[in-house]
Amino acid sequence: MKTYNVNSIGIICNNETGTFIKLKAEFIPALKALDGFSHINVLWWFSDFDKEEYRSVLETEQPYKNAPEKMGIFATRSPIRPNPIALTAVEIIHVDYQNGIIQITYIDANDNTPIIDIKPYTPSLDRVETPVVPGWCSHWPKSLEESGTFAWEQEFNF
Repeated sequence: MKTYNVNSIGIICNNETGTFIKLKAEFIPALKALDGFSHINVLWWFSDFDKEEYRSVLETEQPYKNAPEKMGIFATRSPIRPNPIALTAVEIIHVDYQNGIIQITYIDANDNTPIIDIKPYTPSLDRVETPVVPGWCSHWPKSLEESGTFAWEQEFNF
């Protein structure tokens, strides 16, 4: 099996001062021309769940209240995965191009989580007009904006 090297480009700061992406100095030039985009896709590493025993878990017991009794990991957003990679679309509040800081509204990652990559959110490639989901999660919000006020804590079994 081939091994790949993935290097962090920065960290997520998610604490009492706010939610930010802080890039390593050498990656600050990569922010050029990001202005004008309202959202970005952030690829990050589930570093708190990067354990060898987690990488072999392929099924899980009903993580969501209305879900099937057993689910394959690829049908969940679980941090326990063969490769602990996460993807979150986030709204940009402000970009500090000089210091390599992107202030964002929210991300479902812990403070000091490593970032793998950032891509601009573009509707022509990232938006699906009529997505279909299983019945057990069809009542979930239809957009990132609606998710902010949704009672997510009532959806999970953990």
